[in-house]
Amino acid sequence: MTIQYETSATNKGGRNGHVTTDDKALNLEIVLPNKTSVDNGTNPEQLFAAGYASCFNGAFDLILKQNKIRNANPEVTLTVRLVDDPNAESPKLEVDINAKVSNISQEEAEKHLKEAHNFCPYSKAIRNNIDVTLNVSSE
Repeated sequence: MTIQYETSATNKGGRNGHVTTDDKALNLEIVLPNKTSVDNGTNPEQLFAAGYASCFNGAFDLILKQNKIRNANPEVTLTVRLVDDPNAESPKLEVDINAKVSNISQEEAEKHLKEAHNFCPYSKAIRNNIDVTLNVSSE
């Protein structure tokens, strides 16, 4: 396999700590979800949501363009929830992917959203591990 990109991040202190990427592009205080604010830091769930939303929207845009759809202007809002897992002692994640596109039919939007979900590296990584709900609206 050919590596297309590689990066690393180092955390000290876990959920009450600090994380820095190898290139220093991210240099963030990490706090518990109920303590998150602009003033004091972020949390792993926000970082996951930001990364997944960005990756997924890139995949969605690529799929649309491969299908000769221009000016669809895809937008993805991705919600990550940390929820109790009744089958385990630790919590689990759930994800909602809500997308918007324009200039295509609802049927096409739904079809291409599923294709993007099959293509996106984040979606592949979590498949069969995290419940994901897909929604799209065509305006």
